[in-house]
Parts: sequence; C-alpha cells; structure tokens
Amino acid sequence: MSVEIKLKNIKKSYNDLMVIENFNMSFSSDKIHCIFGPSGSGKSTLLNIITGLERADVGTIDGEKSKKFSYVFQEHRLLSWLSAEKNIMFVLESNYTKKEAKEISEKYIKLVKLFEFKDKLPGELSGGMKQRVAIARAIAYDGDIFVMDEPFKGLDLELKTSIMNFIAGYCNKNNKLLIYTTHDAFEAVYMADNIYVFEGPPLKMKKQVSINIPFEERETRVHELKKYEENLN
Repeated sequence: MSVEIKLKNIKKSYNDLMVIENFNMSFSSDKIHCIFGPSGSGKSTLLNIITGLERADVGTIDGEKSKKFSYVFQEHRLLSWLSAEKNIMFVLESNYTKKEAKEISEKYIKLVKLFEFKDKLPGELSGGMKQRVAIARAIAYDGDIFVMDEPFKGLDLELKTSIMNFIAGYCNKNNKLLIYTTHDAFEAVYMADNIYVFEGPPLKMKKQVSINIPFEERETRVHELKKYEENLN
C-alpha cells in the first residue's frame, strides 16, 4: 500500500511576509518528488510544515499521522560531542540493541564513504563530510517518509550520484515516500520522477516536469537528462 500525504489550503506567514498561501498538493510513494526552485522561495518552510516542525497558520495535512520521518536538513544538525558513528547510533538505540545500532551505523557510514572517519567528532570533519553523516543518519533511521532539504550540497559528482542511486533504489524497493528540495538541475532530473518548479515567496508552482526515463537507466542516459534540465528554466 502506497504512502500518501495531502496538503490542503496551507498558509504560512512570518510577520508581513507571506511564504505559503492557499497551497494544495499531494505526494505519494509511487513517485519520487523534487521541489525545485531558488533559495528563499519557501521550499524549506514547506518541508518543515510537512514534517510537523512548523505549524501552518491555516490548512491541514492528511496522511502524515503515525508516520516516521527521516529528515536531512540543510544544516547537518550533528551532536558536537558525539563521533560520526555515534551520531548515527544515537537515533537508533531506542529501537535496537547497542550491537544492532552499531552494525546499522557502520553499514551506512560505509555507504557515504566515511568509515575511516567514524570516530571523528563533527568539528574534525569538513562541511561535506558532516552532510554525509547526516544523510547516513537519515537512511539508518528508516522513516516511512524521507524528507531532504538540499541534501547533496558539497558532495562531488561521483559520490552524489552513488548516494542518489542508493536512496532512490531503497525508497522504491521499500515503498518509502521521498520528497527533496534542490536548486541544482542535475540533482532534480537524476533522482526525481516528478519535479515541481516553484517560485516565490509566496511559494507558487510554475510547472511540473515528469521524467520518463526509468531510474535504473538514467546513469547511462545522462545526455538525455540534459533536455529535462533545460526544461526546468
């Protein structure tokens, strides 16, 4: 059974700035969804409302109740006093034994190519490394809904592509709802099935672009994806 959430008549403002107004949209786990648009348009606010970190002034969300969220923020939000590995274990230990949490943590810290740095504190890691730990933590937490806000900034193309391959395959296989934001055209067309091109504030959809190349073929058909990139402008 697919996971689906529906946003109805969402409105959010900060003082005199209207960020989201009369916003209606639905997302389901049979597609991967990308919110594409410039910084400051309201994308992050939308994700925070979806995950319940912020409340809409007006409107409702259906389908998110009892769902577990994995969230990759623009900022890594790592605990400064814990190592890279223990930052991942921290979100697991309430549901797993310490041994199980360590095994899961090691699996995903290897995925993001940071195993040799697993005992380093966040302050000893570069910005890109900290972001990779945050991605590993979100995957390890294994939410029903994956929400990622500019998750791949600071990553080189090869590593970025490898992580996108894993996340897309994992979400498709395990019926996870995935919504992510970016203003990078390649990140949008490579992983998403549906791309919603926004402007704002207030957040307003200009158009929707659907990628008709099967995900498993995209790595070998990158030249065709370029045409979709051009259509995002």
